[in-house]
Amino acid sequence: MNLLEKEELARTKAEELEQASPEDIIRYAIETFPNITFACSFGAEDVVLVDMLQKISPSTDVFYLDTDFHFKETYETRDKMQENYNLNFVRVSPKITPEEQAVQHGEELWKSDANACCNIRKVEPLTRILSQYDAWITGIRRDQAPTRANSKKVEYDSKFGLMKFNPIAHWTTEDVWEYIRANNVVYNPLHDQNYPSIGCEYCTRQVMPGEDPRAGRWSGNDKTECGLHK
Repeated sequence: MNLLEKEELARTKAEELEQASPEDIIRYAIETFPNITFACSFGAEDVVLVDMLQKISPSTDVFYLDTDFHFKETYETRDKMQENYNLNFVRVSPKITPEEQAVQHGEELWKSDANACCNIRKVEPLTRILSQYDAWITGIRRDQAPTRANSKKVEYDSKFGLMKFNPIAHWTTEDVWEYIRANNVVYNPLHDQNYPSIGCEYCTRQVMPGEDPRAGRWSGNDKTECGLHK
């Protein structure tokens, strides 16, 4: 399938599957692109999708970007999920350690140049792992942030050169938590402490009432995305 065919397929299927359930979108994605992976950050949306995947296609690869800067609660959530589902997450690491990064780019790069830190610890590793697949699944939702408001259920990801599926793009926060409660899904306990969006420990703070759900990410500058989703 060439680029134009992929772009046309994404446009057509985005319309056809707009009203489809997340499970049906996942099934379509896996059947059409067997060489597919799911990017898990252990946030509420992603633990939901891990649960769905384990019921639909437990052999599908699930990876996470280990920036070395995650909260301990995030790693604990990973461990609990691995135990519950008998699942081995694929760990994807940056090419350099935090110590090497400090030597090469200065201490606390996330403070002086958050974009550079994200590129080293997230974007490059993601680019590397996605180069091995034909499609990927994400937990993006439209109401997470204005930058995600126009996300389609099916897209051609021109940044990484593969098909992209966002099965719960239309879900609300309450939809996510209804699923978690109904299916007794393990989730990151930081969500109970006013952390609706959880990234690296150094660049994530609690969100106050009335703030955008992603206001706690890179607080204090105009950065709203780490570069994984345009």
